[in-house]
Amino acid sequence: MVLAAAPAPPLPAHSLLVLLTQCGVLLGLAVMLGRLAVRVRLPAVAGELCAGVLLGPSVLAHVAPPVERWLFPADPNQIHLLDAVGQLGVLLLVGLTGIAIDLAMVRRRSAVSAAVSLGGLVIPLGAGVGLGFLLPADLAGPRANPAVFALFLGVAMCVSAIPVIAKILTELRMLHRDIGQLILSAAMVDDVIGWVLLSLVSAMATVGARTLDLGYSLLAVGIVIAVAAVLVRPLSRRLPRLDSVNGEGKVTAVVVMLILIAAAGTQSLGLEAVFGAFVCGIAIGSGKPDVSRGLRPLRTAVMWVFAPLFFATAGLRMDLTRLVDPVVLAIACATVVVAVAGKFIGAYAGARLGKLNRWEAFALGSGLNTRGVIQVIVAATGLRLGVLSTDMYTIIVLVAVVTSVMAAPCLHLAMRHLEVTEQERAREKRLAH
Repeated sequence: MVLAAAPAPPLPAHSLLVLLTQCGVLLGLAVMLGRLAVRVRLPAVAGELCAGVLLGPSVLAHVAPPVERWLFPADPNQIHLLDAVGQLGVLLLVGLTGIAIDLAMVRRRSAVSAAVSLGGLVIPLGAGVGLGFLLPADLAGPRANPAVFALFLGVAMCVSAIPVIAKILTELRMLHRDIGQLILSAAMVDDVIGWVLLSLVSAMATVGARTLDLGYSLLAVGIVIAVAAVLVRPLSRRLPRLDSVNGEGKVTAVVVMLILIAAAGTQSLGLEAVFGAFVCGIAIGSGKPDVSRGLRPLRTAVMWVFAPLFFATAGLRMDLTRLVDPVVLAIACATVVVAVAGKFIGAYAGARLGKLNRWEAFALGSGLNTRGVIQVIVAATGLRLGVLSTDMYTIIVLVAVVTSVMAAPCLHLAMRHLEVTEQERAREKRLAH
């Protein structure tokens, strides 16, 4: 006779109290600092990241250690609860970004997108690898040889942060612009290749390089895209009927369900969950443009609640006190210069080869330079695998913060020189519904 397993105990009252306090404090400070950042012409995401920095090991742990230990205890279970809330936010943000992608425009300008993606991938990857071989050996983790450390740094340099780019483009009202669409499509290509390279370098750090790992990653990407095209896209064509027949809210529920299931699918295949959410969003948006009309309440909740919570949570992992060491600070400055120059030059050159003018190329280079939280995730993976030291992790996180702060002013400057087309106005009206 097989006995049923005992039910899991409920969440302890203290754990629930801490979680609710964490979310309330992080959200309140993130929204406040986000609005303050906007007033000084910075993206809100910069202020939201600073909320986590202020409440984490960089500031609060030194100013009021007992408060920091109570609010953010070193209990893995408590940390995972807050991470789960943040992950839900980023998946919904990326999914909504995918829905806003205009595939018809991307297809029309596929040559430009490919050129920008190639330039924005190859040049920073090569610059990162070269820098990795030049840096002191003690910046590498205990499980990394020089080649693995250099390759890992190259991967960290070549990624772009779709969630941060999406939020910046939304705040600047650029998501409907052709340049905004090109930035997102090029970032998607770079990130897909970046995740494949990350899986390969991670395998090299653990079990050694195997062709099988790369082949499996490429096969998994193909499966995800095929499922989205064959199943999700046809299903999305029926979504607008739900609200008209069964009342408001059904489209929101179904869209959230599809995004989360797609994210779970890619996670199970060994890819990042954000990739599945993004591809699912693209499939939904391309299946029936009218679907965006029923998602305004979801978009409001994501942009004002879930996304700020996610970015504030990411800021908690940053320990900027490591930069007090002059050697670490000098290396950090050099790394920031290499990262910014490599990505900008690569994307700018690709855009010019694609026959775009210099301001369009400037906008693409500025937008793709945003590393944000995706680079933080890559850095955290390197730290966990023993490829990066704590100092190198902090340096890579600094690159993510600096490039995210730089993006909005540079994009704003570029867009002042680019006129809005009638097609862009029509796309803006569609996305506003």
